[in-house]
Amino acid sequence: MKKVQLTETVLRDANQSLMATRLPYSDYEGALADMDKAGYYSIECWGGATFDSCLRYLNEDPWERLRKLRKNLPNNKLQMLLRGQNLLGYKHYHDDVVEKFIELSIKNGIDIIRIFDALNDFRNLGTALDATMKYATKNTIASGCISYTQSPVHTVDKYIEMCRELQKMGFQTICLKDMAGTMSPNEAEHLIKGIKDAVGDMPLILHTHCTTGMAYMTLTKAIESGIDVIDCATSCFSGGTSQPATETMFYALKQYGIETGLDEDIINKVNDYFKPIKQKYVDSGRINPKSLATDAQALVYKVPGGMLSNMIANLTDMHAMDKFDAALAEIPQVRADLGYPPLVTPLSQMVGNQAVTNVLVGERYKNISKEVKNYIKGEYGIAPAPINADLAKKVLGDDKPVDCRIEDAKRTGEDFKNAKSALGDLAESEEDIMSYICYPDQTVKFLKDRKAKRENEAVYTIEEM
Repeated sequence: MKKVQLTETVLRDANQSLMATRLPYSDYEGALADMDKAGYYSIECWGGATFDSCLRYLNEDPWERLRKLRKNLPNNKLQMLLRGQNLLGYKHYHDDVVEKFIELSIKNGIDIIRIFDALNDFRNLGTALDATMKYATKNTIASGCISYTQSPVHTVDKYIEMCRELQKMGFQTICLKDMAGTMSPNEAEHLIKGIKDAVGDMPLILHTHCTTGMAYMTLTKAIESGIDVIDCATSCFSGGTSQPATETMFYALKQYGIETGLDEDIINKVNDYFKPIKQKYVDSGRINPKSLATDAQALVYKVPGGMLSNMIANLTDMHAMDKFDAALAEIPQVRADLGYPPLVTPLSQMVGNQAVTNVLVGERYKNISKEVKNYIKGEYGIAPAPINADLAKKVLGDDKPVDCRIEDAKRTGEDFKNAKSALGDLAESEEDIMSYICYPDQTVKFLKDRKAKRENEAVYTIEEM
């Protein structure tokens, strides 16, 4: 019997796409016992924007969250999304930082590390892959991930070539990451059949979003074409800018006689748990109706769900939602000017923020963000196509962009020494130091709050005695 397995995304990408990753651990802790029995291929629960959101918005220690997930999901493979040399931040980190981050991730409970580079510059995957294999347990899987998009320079033949390279590098699975949900059924068929012919029995995974309305058709064609694993979200957190529904795909696959390994009663029970949680965030306005809708115009804009929800949140905070449509329309031009980068973190935020700035200022590239300048300098890798010459000249002058991997041969240890010195007695573990390296300001605030809370608790305890 043919088998297609499902990864459940509600703990990471589904809520990242619908509500900008603001789902606290306490909201879903009660669902974990059932999720552990559901029969998923994996549970995506960490990485992506969860690390930043825990520290910045939820007052949670992301490492403690991971340890709790590991404890409460003993029978599941826990999966994270890692941005290669970017880790979970917005710049490239030194090789020793990348290696230590992966060591700690595996130590604290991660099984599957899905590793991608926003530009598909695979030089930025090597250190993360080597570290994953170095610290691997019997359950560890290094999954090479391709950021999928369409442009004049992104072709089926090019993607097939990328997959051959990922296999040659030593990845154990390959994931096609269709962040904006723009992959059509026709594209899925040709792409997946071509990749399968190229890499043989190597497991192939498809991650897509419902943003454009394509996802269910695309997944169906992908299944017919030989896909092994698909990413889905429990149904009340599915659709819109999120993934297709777990229960719906289970039902369809069952009728086709395709085995999934899922327990139907359990996945329905999981969804029942999340229904009131979803409603709470709809009622509060945290889940914006725009994130729940289908927008076929995303086939033009190529905007992924997480980027869309963050744009909405940021414009709402600035009381500038009246500029939303204009900012959305500006994105294709910015993307073309930057050489057609795939819109995936961190590039999606960089392109989106630059588009918003262009619209709010009323002049294109009058203000250019530091991150976009660094991108043009080559500090994120090689752009898929040439950058607009006038824009490059404005940033670079007569200089040339970097033409090597930005962190080549950098294993100085200075990041750890500086972080440890800056934190002093606030740091209680290697994990605290790593959090500071990735997000210094947010980590200092979190650790100070943690220390103050513990001191207050100690005072109350003494008074009670």
